[in-house]
Amino acid sequence: MDKKQIHKELQFKAMRSSGAGGQHVNKVSSKVELSFNVPDSDGLSDREKQRILLKLQSRLTNDGVFILQCDEARSQHRNKDLVMKRFFDLLKKALIVPKKRKPTKPTKSSKEKRLKSKKKISEKKDFRKRPGLGEH
Repeated sequence: MDKKQIHKELQFKAMRSSGAGGQHVNKVSSKVELSFNVPDSDGLSDREKQRILLKLQSRLTNDGVFILQCDEARSQHRNKDLVMKRFFDLLKKALIVPKKRKPTKPTKSSKEKRLKSKKKISEKKDFRKRPGLGEH
């Protein structure tokens, strides 16, 4: 992943935020929308593109464009920084390949420990029973 190249490929659009905020919200375009075209990116290898398209499928448009918005701060610059940080965090998380699980067998001592604890619990429950005059 070439962070500098990806940074060049990012496209930003500023728009007015929605919701309450009075006059400030009505006249300032502080909401920032980031868009990144995953299939056309030169900053990602083909394998990375496939992984991102698979992992972030729900966040992509039909053309494979990744869109993020931020309108948390009152400042457009602050929102731009926030949305870029969020974007790179999501990319990094999507590119992590989980370790393959190696199946193992339980050890002899762990089997014995499990059986002992089962026996102990069974005895505890037996002591709770009312003493009988004999088994039927």
